[in-house]
Amino acid sequence: MQPVRRALVVDSSGRHAVVVESDASDPVASGPIGEVVERVAAYEAQGPSRWVWWNRSAAAPAVEARVVLRRCWDLQEVHRLLVGGWSADPDEVWAVSHGLAPGDRPSGPTGDLFDSTDADEPLVRDDGYLGARALDPAWPAGPEECAAWGVLALRVARRQEELLRARSGRALSTAYSESGAGLLCLELARDGLPIDRARMSELITLAAGPRPETDAHAAAIRRERDQLVLQHVPGRERTDLRNPAQVLQLLHAVGVRVDDTRSWRLDPYRGMHPVVEALLAWRKSERIATTYGWTWLDRFVGEDDRLRGEWTVCDGGAGRMTAGAGLHSLPAPLRPGVAAGAGHVLIRADLGQVEPRVLAVVSGDRAFAAATAADDLYADVAARLRIDRPVAKIAVLAAMYGQTSGAAGEALTGLERAYPTAMAYLGRAAETGERGEAVTTYGGRRVPVDEGGDPARRRAVGRFTRNAVVQGAAAELFKAWALTVRAGIVPIGGQIVLCLHDELVLHVPHEHADEGVRVVHGALESAAHHWSGGAPVRFVADVSVVHRWSEAK
Repeated sequence: MQPVRRALVVDSSGRHAVVVESDASDPVASGPIGEVVERVAAYEAQGPSRWVWWNRSAAAPAVEARVVLRRCWDLQEVHRLLVGGWSADPDEVWAVSHGLAPGDRPSGPTGDLFDSTDADEPLVRDDGYLGARALDPAWPAGPEECAAWGVLALRVARRQEELLRARSGRALSTAYSESGAGLLCLELARDGLPIDRARMSELITLAAGPRPETDAHAAAIRRERDQLVLQHVPGRERTDLRNPAQVLQLLHAVGVRVDDTRSWRLDPYRGMHPVVEALLAWRKSERIATTYGWTWLDRFVGEDDRLRGEWTVCDGGAGRMTAGAGLHSLPAPLRPGVAAGAGHVLIRADLGQVEPRVLAVVSGDRAFAAATAADDLYADVAARLRIDRPVAKIAVLAAMYGQTSGAAGEALTGLERAYPTAMAYLGRAAETGERGEAVTTYGGRRVPVDEGGDPARRRAVGRFTRNAVVQGAAAELFKAWALTVRAGIVPIGGQIVLCLHDELVLHVPHEHADEGVRVVHGALESAAHHWSGGAPVRFVADVSVVHRWSEAK
């Protein structure tokens, strides 16, 4: 049965909502938000719906009510897929979907005292652009305006579908994936990452000191932390460790001649002077103290011991999901503080060597695809090139990131002979970027770049596009996998609680742990087959059932 397409619109007050099914302006559901959410749940129970909204905020009330929405079309996320970048205001979405120049669209209300919006102005002007009424922050207000906005949403969805079909069949599938990822973002923000508050407090204390009782106490803790470094440089105790210029002077004074104070630059000098080791340790503690310390714990971990932050579907570049509140950058020393709740386990699943496997799909290189049959792709490449595995790994990664010097550069010649189709694919992506032209990922995302610049700048853009076509495609596969897992764990009461680049973390009742693992593996096989069009490329995931995140391999 074909899903019924329904637009869901919530008014600007957040109190009223409507559901529209066709170009007819009369809604099939209209009323207070709670009543409409109940109707939405009833629709989902009756059969498949394909929900359409201008952006995922319309779905937020239903998600908060724990209504499981299965299929959707997010006009904002689809627009970002079509155009690239981050900008996706409704008037821009409308203009692009109707073939109008976004730069020529009329300006909306500015909040100026003399702003005025004509209530009789048509929603769509004679020149085809949206009228100012639709750009007012107070729009839509009330049932009639919500219904009219829903009708336009359905019209834009059809136009976007036409544009995507013209681009590629895969682009249409990616649009559904991107839209579904928007729902997943809402659920991730709702559910949060489970935290063992007591253990996390211990870890913060170990790294950053006890919870400060006053400003003076906080300053004393900072001085104690600084002293662990400055004790190694008598006479320079007044150095401000938070001032890179002063730290550089300190290092030069003890004979550590470096050009800057970046950690990777200092790492080779650990054994040269004890201050280097102390400084690197201080930086880890300082980062926890300033970014993941007591203020972070109080602000982002709720009373239910869940860490919550804002999630976005794409980063505005190649399309990776991003998160706030430190969810994507939690320091390793704090990971033991992420723990399953009572009666539950964490299932951590990490895609193995995903970018080179993705390259095998998007390039259509049969020889490289054959290498993915091995659990360790890099070992297979090393055997074929007759080089050491570490060199093979560096060479493959260097090919995708544009590095041509050193041992990797020497091995690239071998890669080009062994896998000419894959290397040519990367080369074309780099050349496109160097010309200042946008590239398009396997799944149809447009990735725009800046035009012009000096030769060094153009080469840097080429390195970016070379990687973007692989990283972007990997992000598309990841989202398809995550959404397939999401559908599979709903019946067992599971949740996805973290999406970290190529890694999923699930929270599942203890008695369903084995079923959760089966869902993860089955979902990968299914999603990869669908996403790749049945390409002979093997994808693998390292899956662990643990109590604490830090226990995973």
